[in-house]
Amino acid sequence: MNAQESIYAIALTRLRGLSLLNARKLYEAMGSAGEVYVHRKEILDCIPDASERLVEALNGMDDAVRLAEQEMVFVEQKGVQVLTLNDPDYPKRLKECEDAPLVLYYYGTAHLNASHIVSVIGTRRCSEYGRGICNNFIASLKQCCPDVLVVSGLAYGIDICAHRAALANKMTTIGVLAHGLDTIYPSMHRQTAIEMVREGGGLLTEYMTHTTPEKMNFVSRNRIVAGLCDACVVVESPAKGGSLITADLANDYNRDVFAFPGRVYDESCAGCLRLIQQNGAKLLMSGEDLVDAMGWPNALRDKPQQKATQQELFPVLTEEERTLVNVLRNVDNKHINQIAIDANIPCARASMILLDLEIKGIVKELGGARYRIVR
Repeated sequence: MNAQESIYAIALTRLRGLSLLNARKLYEAMGSAGEVYVHRKEILDCIPDASERLVEALNGMDDAVRLAEQEMVFVEQKGVQVLTLNDPDYPKRLKECEDAPLVLYYYGTAHLNASHIVSVIGTRRCSEYGRGICNNFIASLKQCCPDVLVVSGLAYGIDICAHRAALANKMTTIGVLAHGLDTIYPSMHRQTAIEMVREGGGLLTEYMTHTTPEKMNFVSRNRIVAGLCDACVVVESPAKGGSLITADLANDYNRDVFAFPGRVYDESCAGCLRLIQQNGAKLLMSGEDLVDAMGWPNALRDKPQQKATQQELFPVLTEEERTLVNVLRNVDNKHINQIAIDANIPCARASMILLDLEIKGIVKELGGARYRIVR
C-alpha cells in the first residue's frame, strides 16, 4: 500500500463527526481513501444522498491530512506497517467484521492471516489457579498444534500470562493495544512486548501515537481481539469484566468461544461458568480439547496421511465452486472462516457456495461450520 493512500486513510479516521461505520461506508463507496480525498469538495456529485454532517466533516480533511503526515514520519522511522482495508495484509478474519478498523498500525512480523489463530483472554486479577490453567493450556496447545498464533491484549492478569506462556513455549504471539505504538501500557510489560516482537510476533493497534490508554479504548480494543481469531478462549473471569464483552463479540462474529470451568462458589470463575451454562462458550479442559473441537491437525495423534485420490469427474462447476473444492482437497475438513480466507471469498458468499456444493453432493457439512469433500 503506497504511503499517500495510507495518509489519506489515516486522515479519514481523524475527521470530526465521522463515525467508524460511516467512514468505512464512505471508503468502500469511493473505493479508496485517495478517491475520497480527491472528491472531498464535490462529494455530493459522487454520493448524492451524502449527509450534511459528512460534507462538513470532509471540509476538515486537509487538516486531518496534515496530522496524518506527521504520523507517517513516526511510522517510517520505526518500521511500522499501516494496514488499510484494501491492503492484502490486512487481517481477513477481522475485515469480515462490520466494525473493523479502517486503519491498523502493526509492528512485527507475524502473519496476521495465519492458518490457526486463538485469542486467550481473562481477568486482570487472575488467581494462581488461572495462571496455572493458562500456562498448561498454552503448553498443551504447543504440543498439539505448534503453529497456532496466540493473540491477547498485553494487559495485567491472564493477558500477559498468555503472552509469556507463548514465548516460553516458542509460539508466536501478538498483543492488541488500546493506545499508540509510541508507548507500552502497562509499562512493566514493555520487556515482554519487546521480546514478543523479537521472537517473530508483534504489536497491533488502531490508535495513532500520543493516544492515551483511556477506558473506552480498551472496550473498543476488545473487538479486534475477538475479530482476529478463529477461537476465543476465556481462561478465568468473574461475573463481570472485559473478557466477557470480548466473548460476546466473538459470538457475534461467529467465532468459536471456549471457557475453562472452575469452582462453583469461586467468584473469579463465575463468568466462565455462566458462559458455559448459557451456551455462550464450550467447556474446555486442555489445548488438545480445543484442537479437536476446531478440527485442526493434532500433532500428538494424527499421522501424515496420503493424499486423497482426486475425484475424477465433478459436475460442471462455476469458477467460485472450483476454487472452494480446491481449497478442500487433501484435507480432512476446514472451518468456513478458513475456507473463506484461503479462497479469498467473503464468508457470507462462501457459505452460499458451500450450500450449492452440498446440494450437488460434492461437499458435506460436519457440524460446527466445518466442511469436507465427499469421498
